[in-house]
Order: sequence, then structure tokens, then C-alpha cells
Amino acid sequence: MASMKLRVNGSIHTVEGDPSTPLLWVLRDTLGLTGTKYSCGRGLCGSCTVHLDGEATRSCITSVGEAVGRDILTIEGLAATTHPLLSSWIAEEVPLCGYCQPGQIMSAAALLAEHPHPSDAEIDAAMSGVLCRCGTYGRIRRAIHRAAARGGTGR
Repeated sequence: MASMKLRVNGSIHTVEGDPSTPLLWVLRDTLGLTGTKYSCGRGLCGSCTVHLDGEATRSCITSVGEAVGRDILTIEGLAATTHPLLSSWIAEEVPLCGYCQPGQIMSAAALLAEHPHPSDAEIDAAMSGVLCRCGTYGRIRRAIHRAAARGGTGR
């Protein structure tokens, strides 16, 4: 057991536990931030995507020890902002079942931070790692373009 300080959504949290525990479980079970979803547990589907220092990261395969001293942003933290993706997602009616949406939005936010006006090819490449069982990929692309047109990065 170790005592670790995490900076999550701008707040410092001290957690006790094994540094090798997946970050996902600390976010969900210890901090109660359940917006980040568990799905495959192997970093393949993208539902658990959060940002570590602004980079889209699979929290199910990232240990909490790797996150110490880094800025962690979850979907709850992004939702507390006025990021243009949020209203664009609604305007384009992206979610159907909604399960993958936190991972989709967090991946899209990282893309827009790096490429404020992405091409379709850049969107497809960045979003290809997040699986949507409902197949709303066209809506996702439109929402990203809409957010980009509104100043995309949210900064």
C-alpha cells in the first residue's frame, strides 16, 4: 500500500493503494468518477479514455502509479467546461446507447487540442481506437467538425 497524490480535474486527491492498480478503478471506485467506463479491460475499445497531461490515455491499462504527478482529466472535468464538443455532440445527436461516449468525447477533445481544424482523415485516424457498437461514426465526425468550427480546443 502506498499513499499517492493525484491531480484529477484540477483537484488534488490523496489515495491509498497499490501503485499498479489500473487508474480506471481508482477513478471509479475510490474517487466516484463513474463517467469513465469499463468495457474491455485491455485498452482496445477506448471507453475508458481520459487525458494524462492532455494526451488521450486508456485508463484500464494505465496504472495509478503512472498517473502520479500528472494532470488527469476525466469526462466529468471536461463536462464542467464550455468545451464546444459538448454542445456539438448534442446538436448532432451522436449518442445512441451512450456507453462509448465518454471515450469518444475525450479522444475527440485530445484531437482538437492537437489539430484545431482536423480533416476527415485525421478524425478517422484519431477516433479509430474507440469502438462504437451503435455505429454513430458519421455523427461523431460531424460533431467534431462542428466543434472545430466553433473554436474546437475549448481553451
